[in-house]
Amino acid sequence: MNFYGSTILITELLMLAMTLHVLNYSGFDKRQKIWYILTFASIAVCAAAEFAVHCGYYDAKFAIPLTILTVIQFSLAPTLAMMFMGALGLPRQDKIAIGFFAVNFITQTVAAPFGGIFYFNETGYFRNETGFLIYEVFYFLSLIYLIVGMAVVGKRFKRRDTRTIIMILVVLISGIIPMTFFHLNVTYTAIAISASLCYIYFNDLVQQDIKAELVANQKKMSEMQEHIISGLANLIEDRDMETGTHIARTSAYVKTLAEYARKDGVYSDEITDEFITLMFTLAPMHDIGKILVSDRILKKPGRLTAEEYEEMKKHAAEGGTVVREVLSGITDEKYLTFASDIATYHHERWDGTGYPKGLKGKEIPLSARIMAIADVFDALVSERCYKKPMPPEEAFRIIEEEKGSHFDPNLAQVFLDHKEVFLKTED
Repeated sequence: MNFYGSTILITELLMLAMTLHVLNYSGFDKRQKIWYILTFASIAVCAAAEFAVHCGYYDAKFAIPLTILTVIQFSLAPTLAMMFMGALGLPRQDKIAIGFFAVNFITQTVAAPFGGIFYFNETGYFRNETGFLIYEVFYFLSLIYLIVGMAVVGKRFKRRDTRTIIMILVVLISGIIPMTFFHLNVTYTAIAISASLCYIYFNDLVQQDIKAELVANQKKMSEMQEHIISGLANLIEDRDMETGTHIARTSAYVKTLAEYARKDGVYSDEITDEFITLMFTLAPMHDIGKILVSDRILKKPGRLTAEEYEEMKKHAAEGGTVVREVLSGITDEKYLTFASDIATYHHERWDGTGYPKGLKGKEIPLSARIMAIADVFDALVSERCYKKPMPPEEAFRIIEEEKGSHFDPNLAQVFLDHKEVFLKTED
């Protein structure tokens, strides 16, 4: 196969590949897919017609079918610019493309029997050098249309990829010049490459827009989650008058404790930026189960009886259930699990004597072990209806005493090593 035949084969295979990709791509609507398939199919037809005429195996008995094929080719080729623009989303391209194709087709059909633009004789294909100017004018007009259209598309997409547009035009011109001045038939290969670049260019823009939309939706979802968490936290505070700013303070404590634990090399493989963000965001959910505790117990102005305390303890087990009921469907499983762990297990103890499940040591989720220290410390230094606030140093002493029994010893040590930071956080 000669060079010319190779370029045609490459063109046909490229158009087949692009057509298959369009059919299987979900980023375009039906209208866009139709435009791209029409564009690629028309290029394939034009390239095949070019090869049939110039393959070097001409037989005069095929002059009529080759004339018809060339009429179709000369009608389609100038219309490719309108197809490009339709594929790239410019409006009303269907009417423009049909109109331009019709004018070309009528002109070619009328001129064909008389050899006004081209003709076949006993030896092969020939141009009518004077009449061929008609085809070249149509082709030139389509090229101007393409240049203007690409500029409009570039402006429409805020010129996010002007270099791509320039490259497409350079490739097109690089294919047209050899055909016009040197009779080297590589035009359709250039057109095929340009069409592929157009497709890749627009596909890239679509992907950018889809990505931007996903980011915006994720932001909205995140804001929705935060509003729900904030609303539920406020609901708890409104019901439990003793908590005051407990939720805000414990959120600050857990964030600080997680950050310093990572700095000190404690559980640094687990405490990622995402972990710290989730810890801070979801800490307000730790007492969510209290919305199911009766006001008689929750607002009792004194110490609870043993029976009442058992009822109060149920808020931990109920908390995880409430979290899943409230957040299910608006977030992923990782987020749900993290929030549920904090709400359910923040009253577990390192030695296994906590509730609701009596988990021991590292059986307790890391998030809940961090929450436990923050929750207890704030409860100790805060005023309650049944007690006065404890001096911070006394609270630190209790954390020290219960290190390894109530609290994770490693996390408790981080807490104690950075007392001054937590005192500032308390303020």
